[in-house]
Amino acid sequence: MITTYRISGQNFEIPLWSGHIPNYQKTDEQEIRDTTNIVRISKVQKPTIAVYLPAGKNVTRKAVVICPGGGYHILAYDWEGIDIAKWLNANGIAAIVLKYRLPTSRSNITPHKSPLIDAQRAMRMVRHHAGDWNIDPEKVGIMGFSAGGHLASTLGTHFDEELFTSDDPIDAISCRPDFMILAYPVITFSKPFMHRGSMEALLGKDAKASMKDHYSNELQVKANVPPTFIVHSGDDKAVPVENSLVFYQALKEKNVPAEMHIYSFGGHGFSLAIDKGHLQTWTQRCIDWLKSLP
Repeated sequence: MITTYRISGQNFEIPLWSGHIPNYQKTDEQEIRDTTNIVRISKVQKPTIAVYLPAGKNVTRKAVVICPGGGYHILAYDWEGIDIAKWLNANGIAAIVLKYRLPTSRSNITPHKSPLIDAQRAMRMVRHHAGDWNIDPEKVGIMGFSAGGHLASTLGTHFDEELFTSDDPIDAISCRPDFMILAYPVITFSKPFMHRGSMEALLGKDAKASMKDHYSNELQVKANVPPTFIVHSGDDKAVPVENSLVFYQALKEKNVPAEMHIYSFGGHGFSLAIDKGHLQTWTQRCIDWLKSLP
């Protein structure tokens, strides 16, 4: 049974799964946390959501599930997770930081399935608890950074994909995001713009072309993909800006509402872009866009 929480202006962490974890096998692996300069988490064994709720008088009833990046090898948990949640809270938006399983762990049965299974469950959990957390279940979006942006865009394009069987009523709830926010996202696994490290971590070095296409999310856009906000820098040497360009073009072709901001500088992994000149304004552009949604 999932415990019910009703807390305003505070944060707490709960497990994604109350019993059996789909696509999981017990090994001797242990979760690793490196706190050298940012919190980096690897070898996730028990996925969780950390729930951050704004103070009652600030509530907009919107919510965002956040997928930190890290090349599908680690999670930049505070840099692209907790800090982002606090920024969203400051704008009256509930934020849910997803600690998802990484495909490089030996505890996965089928490695590429676990991140998406966890993202689907996170969306369902937020809608399940919407009344307790003062969230509108029809205003729940997904946000991702770098490889977390790949996971977010995978959920936005593969939300109807059935990856496991379940008799838990929570897993019958829709996991389609109401909107997507993608920051310097990995999108394509096609040459020449793919991020090889993320692709090999998710699918392996000998991945079939059909699997690469399946997870090249610009090829998976349909008319029911949610409205999308994209931010990237033109000088990104890790994940080329073309990842965002091809996704925006695919959205445009399917008449999916989309807004994209390309900054001339910033490199990769700029998070909130604190003290990075006008790049820091991307967060206000994102809030403006969120306010424009129905």
